Amino acid sequence: MRKVLGGVVDVLCVLVFVAIGRASHEEAASLGGFLSTAWPFLAGLGVGWGLLRAWRRPEEFSPVGVGVWVSTVAVGMVLRVLAGQGTALAFVIVASVFLGAALLGWRLLVRVVGARKASASG
Repeated sequence: MRKVLGGVVDVLCVLVFVAIGRASHEEAASLGGFLSTAWPFLAGLGVGWGLLRAWRRPEEFSPVGVGVWVSTVAVGMVLRVLAGQGTALAFVIVASVFLGAALLGWRLLVRVVGARKASASG
């Protein structure tokens, strides 16, 4: 179950990033526009999951979390360039920071909660 949940949380992190970004730029709320923005990052996320075999330990901060984050941003930006979408420096920075906070943040939270449970029971 945790394997599926980790993948779902990662996908949700990317989708929230896209939703907030599109809303902050007052872009049309069309499904096509949303998917056009999301697919490069979802593909990057998939590449990271595949390369790191993240399904084995999706909650692992490093190397899984760090690798998935880097792959999501790097592959996502390359695919955006190939698709003729923008990759302004400010966008790359914002995407890197937000996705890093989200993709690493939930893993850090799982680690902290797990450590507290372990110390409380032992």
